[in-house]
Amino acid sequence: MTFSDVLDAHALSELEELLSDRRLRQAGTWAWDMSGLERIDLACAYALLRSVTRAPETLSVTIRGPRRAVQRTLRRAGLDTVAAIEE
Repeated sequence: MTFSDVLDAHALSELEELLSDRRLRQAGTWAWDMSGLERIDLACAYALLRSVTRAPETLSVTIRGPRRAVQRTLRRAGLDTVAAIEE
């Protein structure tokens, strides 16, 4: 998945819907490109965390290229404990 612009409360329901797609649950690896993401709010970061923690334990998640501000929010939500964050 590639994220760009801003993920905030306006995008939350659409993000949750995309992350709950059954086909996505069948993948063994998720790679999220966040190099184009300018900002993410905590609610969206928690939605990403929930999607990972509800997935099968064998799931591998990599977050690529997040800006420093985005990284801070992801770490604050705890995503660094369930996903590899590559700068």
